[in-house]
Amino acid sequence: MTAADERLIMLSAGEASGDLHGATMCRALRALDPGLRLIGMGGPRMAAAGVEILVDPTAHAAMGTSEAIGRVPGLYRAYKLLVRRLREARPMAMVLIDFPEFNLRLAKQARRAGIPVVYFIPPQLWAWRRGRIRQMAKRVTRVLAAFPFEESLYEEAGVPVEFVGHPLLDVVPSDLDRAKARERLGVGERQTLVGLLPGSRRQEVDRLLPPMLDAAARLSRADGRRCFVLGLAASVDRGLVTVHFRRASEAGGPPVEVVEGLTHEVMAASDALLIASGTATLEAALLGAPMVVCYRVSRLTEVVARLLTRSVWISLPNIVAGRGAVPEILQDKVTGARLASEAERLLIDSVAATAQRAAFKEVRSRLGQPGVGARAARAVLKVVGAA
Repeated sequence: MTAADERLIMLSAGEASGDLHGATMCRALRALDPGLRLIGMGGPRMAAAGVEILVDPTAHAAMGTSEAIGRVPGLYRAYKLLVRRLREARPMAMVLIDFPEFNLRLAKQARRAGIPVVYFIPPQLWAWRRGRIRQMAKRVTRVLAAFPFEESLYEEAGVPVEFVGHPLLDVVPSDLDRAKARERLGVGERQTLVGLLPGSRRQEVDRLLPPMLDAAARLSRADGRRCFVLGLAASVDRGLVTVHFRRASEAGGPPVEVVEGLTHEVMAASDALLIASGTATLEAALLGAPMVVCYRVSRLTEVVARLLTRSVWISLPNIVAGRGAVPEILQDKVTGARLASEAERLLIDSVAATAQRAAFKEVRSRLGQPGVGARAARAVLKVVGAA
């Protein structure tokens, strides 16, 4: 064992959101202990934060059961590589970030090797597959919870847990208001803006962008002064969007501006958002953006989800608020007509938009305080005895 390996921490994040949250924590780890060596699975953000990336699966995330089948061979190779390095390098700790199907298996190997396991952004047991709490109790040394209601869940199961807050509090700019966002997008203060955020995966865009564009056409016909902007995720090829735009244009749809790297600006500037369910909905809530949440998955994934899920809602703002604060349009109900109807209500009914913004203030208050990455880093170092 080398001196470098003695100061080694291994991490595992399998999706773009995990890469984002992991990077926040890794920067704090390096600031608190510059001598640390960080290695593992992640993406470009974790690499920029000083992690030696052994494998990067973050650009190929899948949406559900049937969509994930094609990823199995690559993830199996990643798993074998990480287990081998785990045994060879003997890190001080294994830090897992979300991605439970993969990471819980990795946790089992780490505990067999006598290596402490810290789980940052743990499995959403409050939403589905509650039985995995037994695996967490056996395999995880400490849980770093992102939501306050997770504390009691793990405490009752005898799993050491600490509520550190949601890492998006360190990512979403608190000083980005409507005026600044519109200035960056080149949108006038008096213009009515509808934002489109169809997701960060190819399957999401293929399934959600066509009805979103149909909704834009309907909203434009109702009021031709409205303008539309699409926030393109870095993981989505512009060519894919272009294909859908061409079809929408042939059907008489309105112009839609595409912007990259300005997702938060799209959220903060919009009078109404049509948005794919996922982490982005919580970002939009933190920025006070009135929204209509939608999602479509394969039939197989839908069946599996219905069997396993415990939550009434799928969107994070509703889950955190504990009520239906934002409309959720799912599966076959995701049509241009339905999306346009819900968006129209937000655009013409100030009470509806104001009610959402009030709910979002509650959501923010329940997520803790900024400085999540630093709190998580200190908790990791405490587990390994370095803090």
